[in-house]
Amino acid sequence: MKIKKGDNVIIISGKDKGKQGKVLKAMPKQGKILVENVNLKKKHLKPRKANQKGQIIDFSTPLHVSNAALLDSKTGHPSRAGYKFDGGKKVRIAKKSGIAI
Repeated sequence: MKIKKGDNVIIISGKDKGKQGKVLKAMPKQGKILVENVNLKKKHLKPRKANQKGQIIDFSTPLHVSNAALLDSKTGHPSRAGYKFDGGKKVRIAKKSGIAI
């Protein structure tokens, strides 16, 4: 999986197509990522204490990594990730512009 925690991504398919966000968590074994303010669900909470009100909260749920693409910081368009060796170190690059991610 070439998308990691902290990357900026753009959603390329689904109900949130076109939205951008930062990856909060990557789950490589499941092939899913958690992106802030994308794929929101609502949860109804009962009051827990005597004088507390019930509430509805929005929270992000994981989506499949194939529905997101890395956002190229130079062009602002979706890009694939690649690797190149720079001085003996392996560096991730954006395929579209060739700059390091």
